[in-house]
Amino acid sequence: MTTRTQELAAEFAPEMIALRRDLHQNPEIGLDLPQTQRRILEALEPLDLEITLGKGLSSVTAVLRGGAAPNDAQDRPVVLLRGDMDGLPVTELVDVPFKSTNGAMHACGHDLHVAGLVGAAKILHAVRQELPGDVVFMFQPGEEGPGGAKPMIDEGVLDAAGKRADAAYGLHVMSDQVPRGMWIGKPKTLMASPDTLRVKFIGQGGHGSRPFQGNDPVPALCEAVLALQTMVTRHFDIFDPIVVTVGRIAAGSKENIIPDSAEFDATVRSFSPESRAKAEELSVALLKGIATAHGLEAEVEFEHVYPVTVNDEVEFAFTQGVVEDLFGAERFHLLENPIPGGEDFSFVLEEVPGTYIFLSACAHEDLRKADGNHSPRAAFDDVVLPDGAALLAELAVRRLNRADS
Repeated sequence: MTTRTQELAAEFAPEMIALRRDLHQNPEIGLDLPQTQRRILEALEPLDLEITLGKGLSSVTAVLRGGAAPNDAQDRPVVLLRGDMDGLPVTELVDVPFKSTNGAMHACGHDLHVAGLVGAAKILHAVRQELPGDVVFMFQPGEEGPGGAKPMIDEGVLDAAGKRADAAYGLHVMSDQVPRGMWIGKPKTLMASPDTLRVKFIGQGGHGSRPFQGNDPVPALCEAVLALQTMVTRHFDIFDPIVVTVGRIAAGSKENIIPDSAEFDATVRSFSPESRAKAEELSVALLKGIATAHGLEAEVEFEHVYPVTVNDEVEFAFTQGVVEDLFGAERFHLLENPIPGGEDFSFVLEEVPGTYIFLSACAHEDLRKADGNHSPRAAFDDVVLPDGAALLAELAVRRLNRADS
């Protein structure tokens, strides 16, 4: 049976699709997204919401007050719903009428996230007199970097309704892997911690014909790249793994010149706080040890990016139940293993119990032709927008009415 939230989602579908396509044509990158912020404010303007703008970033926080809630703020349950807003520095290669016009691209589907969260706000506004609590809508820039969730938390988004949110929910669309309309998730660890390792070996340059008169950092750096892979296989449990990928190497200016220095950057993915701490300790010690063995100096920085994304088990079971109730059990796929990608909604889930879940928006009927998120050919079908908005709204409605709110 169709729920009221699904009926309203279908009613607001044309508005959501129009907003998504407008955002898709005009993606913005990072923490400063003035055009995106303006479009969100225009879409929310007809609604009776308490809106706060970010001070250090182009965020939008909107609070909806439920009409069936007690007046005492401490007794009013609060649910937070989140949508990230930023695009990527990717030139779009998808041939659609609403193709990006500025050289950037919503290659990760955040335009759908924004439009879906606006849709959820419209749905919940329509039933606000029946809500026994409040809803916070978190429109967040900078998820792709440098990270907007933590600054929004620092500016008070989790307490925007007057008390700490009781639960938080978010979703992310996918452009490949599973058929369109499928929901994907798992309890506990869902996504990795995507940290960055920056390494610079400093030696003494010279002529390539006389390496014994200098101190060449390049062979040592190459040794270090391979040694990191041995560290992964020999020091980490395969059931609590890490992934180390060196994505950038830089050294020298000409084939017959030994450079003074050589450097590389790597991404380090871990799935538990314990493995994360161990990866930092061992990699720094390993790299400095290799440098010392070669008579080099080493500058090593292990940069913490986002924490591991962990779904609360109770809230995940609740979310799965709502998905199956609204869309049928056949449209939910339970992941066996976490996803190595990272997500800064993890900062919210460290503070508030909640769930992050995936929805396939794959635009291809043949999955073999589908490119993944972040590809210039990533194609998302906005036909899934009503489902995404309906789920967010229904999670808020049922969570506010739950006995332990």
